[in-house]
Amino acid sequence: MRVVIIGTGNVATILGKRFLAADHEIVQVCGRNPLHAEELADTLAASFTADVKQLTPDADLYVVAVTDTAVAGIAANLRLNNKLVVHTAGAVSKDVLSACSRNYGVLYPLQSLRSELNELPDIPFLVDGNTEDDLAFITEFANSVSHQVQQAGDEERLKMHVAAVMVSNFTNHLYALAKAYCLHEKLDFTMLLPLITAVADRLNEYEPAAVQTGPAIRNDDATIQKHLALLQQHPSLKALYALFTDSIRKMYKG
Repeated sequence: MRVVIIGTGNVATILGKRFLAADHEIVQVCGRNPLHAEELADTLAASFTADVKQLTPDADLYVVAVTDTAVAGIAANLRLNNKLVVHTAGAVSKDVLSACSRNYGVLYPLQSLRSELNELPDIPFLVDGNTEDDLAFITEFANSVSHQVQQAGDEERLKMHVAAVMVSNFTNHLYALAKAYCLHEKLDFTMLLPLITAVADRLNEYEPAAVQTGPAIRNDDATIQKHLALLQQHPSLKALYALFTDSIRKMYKG
């Protein structure tokens, strides 16, 4: 399939590589910074442009792979007639593309994507389409690049985006806070990495609620109080510790 990618960031880069690996052809890359567009185009063996009005007209699929906040701005200047166009945003309605083309939808990668990754990660996709034919086309394309594809409308996709923020962004923020705490207390954060990996790996076999451990679920008040005392000099961490302790206790109450 002949694909045009609009965007030059992390998502555009990783998806472009994934599309190539699935034997699709990237015919053009479009980015507002011509240097970045040319760089990604070279990586993907494609032509490039910095003007959405200069897109090649003969592609099969146009992928708007930009940040959620940038989709509307791109869509306002994009006119593709009856060509199929999708965006990759989790929290943006497919209808933002309605002025671009009669055929549009969503190809949302449910994964944290970084352009510097040496190996392409497994990428589940949530897909949507303006018509049944559009949805079928997008689903077929997604299935060619991923083993995990589900159909999801705007509301369901937004709900999944909330869940993704919880399991990815929030947990990583806790890792960052824990590392800062370790640095302050002259502790080796890398000693925690096997624990992080082990807990995540268990989720392939067990429900999250089934693998909860720690003083909160054991109602170990003595340990909890010792921890809170240690966090007196870290009020923000102390508040989070108390919040999560209370949440765990409520979930497993009784």
